[in-house]
Amino acid sequence: MVDTPTADSPREPDITHVNPAAQESWFGHPRQLARLFTTEMWERFGFYGMRALLTLYLTKHFVFGDREATGLYGGYTALVYLTPLVGGWLADQYLGFKRAVKFGAILMSIGYFILCFGGESARPIATIDGQRYAVQVDQSPSGGETQYLIDNGRRLKIQGQEDGSAALVAADGTVARTVAPGKLVAGGERSDLYVTIMLLGLCLVSVGNGFFKPNISTMVGELYEQGDRRRDAGFTIFYMGINLGSFLSQLLCPFLADAIGWWAGFGLAAAGMVFSWALIQFDGGKLNGYGEPPLTVRQGGRDRALGIYALALLGVPIFYLLFINLMNATPPAPGSGIVGYIASLSLMGKLLFGTFLIGVPAILIWSAVKGDRREFQMMLAAMVMIVFNVVFWTLFEQAGSSLTLFADRNTDLSVFGLFSISAGQTQFFNALFIILLAPVMSALWTALARRGLEPSVPVKFAIALVGVGAGFLFLVWGASLAGPSFKVAIWWLAGLYFIHSFAELCISPVGLSMITKLSIARIVGMMMGVWFLSISVAQYVAGIVAQVASVETVGGQVTNLKVSLDTYVGVFWTIGWIAVGIGLFLLVLSPLIKRWMHGVK
Repeated sequence: MVDTPTADSPREPDITHVNPAAQESWFGHPRQLARLFTTEMWERFGFYGMRALLTLYLTKHFVFGDREATGLYGGYTALVYLTPLVGGWLADQYLGFKRAVKFGAILMSIGYFILCFGGESARPIATIDGQRYAVQVDQSPSGGETQYLIDNGRRLKIQGQEDGSAALVAADGTVARTVAPGKLVAGGERSDLYVTIMLLGLCLVSVGNGFFKPNISTMVGELYEQGDRRRDAGFTIFYMGINLGSFLSQLLCPFLADAIGWWAGFGLAAAGMVFSWALIQFDGGKLNGYGEPPLTVRQGGRDRALGIYALALLGVPIFYLLFINLMNATPPAPGSGIVGYIASLSLMGKLLFGTFLIGVPAILIWSAVKGDRREFQMMLAAMVMIVFNVVFWTLFEQAGSSLTLFADRNTDLSVFGLFSISAGQTQFFNALFIILLAPVMSALWTALARRGLEPSVPVKFAIALVGVGAGFLFLVWGASLAGPSFKVAIWWLAGLYFIHSFAELCISPVGLSMITKLSIARIVGMMMGVWFLSISVAQYVAGIVAQVASVETVGGQVTNLKVSLDTYVGVFWTIGWIAVGIGLFLLVLSPLIKRWMHGVK
């Protein structure tokens, strides 16, 4: 999971309350940590529960094609990791962290509840040579689905061919018609009203997350005075709350969505978010003195909270327009080159890439002019690591898009033949392995450090990149053993998540800490912003990569599982080796980057 908090912060909060060490403790930590741990656990319960459902919801309920669904998913997650830049600054300067967290929780709760109102499922259709046909999707007892095109009352089975064509097979087994590749265009008749409602829900979650995500972690930091050695351990406990909430929600929300309906899965996510809000709103005074507004406001200065809340709500229609633009973006024409590709990007993509590509060189130039040689080299090391960070999270974040669709289409989800899990539930493997591996990895780094063998930060980043690539290659190996059903055993997918979780623990816990240590003090806040911007860019690019893995569907389902499997294998093989190659390249560069870091560990 990308949202790892850190014990290091771009600024130390002004501690004006009683020394927490003198108060009642919770496992040796300030008692308030228990409340913040639970608050974060329930918030992440809602967030990851909704995330486990989103791509499947778009493809199955709204019958969006893979390109539209994965592009929208990538855009949504990009905004989720971009808005904390603004939310954190507003809380720091005007609101205080506690009020920001409560406001964000309210918006996210409303957003999740809005997603419960999806209306009737879209009606699948197919267009051939300008003629529209209704499509019926039949569910088989084994869980498979078959698509039928209705032509003048006849049900013709849609059977995808390996060459991309589609055979329309009559009830007697004869081929009534063969449709050339690309001539059968699948779609859906969906309500514009319910699409609008869904997008508004995503917009509210995006805005609310910007207020909640950065500020709950800052409140944890306020529990400890400067120099308190319990701080790192406290953040480790807090991080476990993230993974515990994720683990539970990614099992329960998809289960309810399958057993009762999509609304139940999103409703459970909303309930989790309400619990999170209630723990802060009704704290019984236990959080008094923590996350309070700035001193000027507390001393009777002008309180701008209502104005900020109103302006935040104006972000909803802005984000809505960005989503609409993203959904209407067309792929570049063949042979248009890099210029054509950039021109074809959505407005959101242009803004993200433009800011990143201009901001990184600009900060380095500023560092060269304003800083000394040592400071410039440390900043250069930070920027290099930020670029590699984009690559890692681009591939890791296939979990919510292409890997979820792979689980739905080309994975046997049976567990030892005793029961089956749903495609959305497969994302719980990451949280499970993080919980199991985190203490092991922590002990490993500690043991290596005692012997002077702990890898440097660039080496850990390199291991992470090789690991994320190895996970995809492991799944490709499993796909080569798939039988006539063109489905791999669930344990191959679990193996990918095990390798990816190991890789995540090599990069995620050290990333933010590294930025705060390498940055010039005068712009450490800006560098934190660039770090989150890099993750936001990665989320957007992850959507683009998932679009490359798009498979033609009818009624939200593929018509040829072999073509589907071959498509995913081709993309996973390519990005797997690219990641391994980039990781090895970083490994070669690591001695140079380590020198630029001037002893920072």
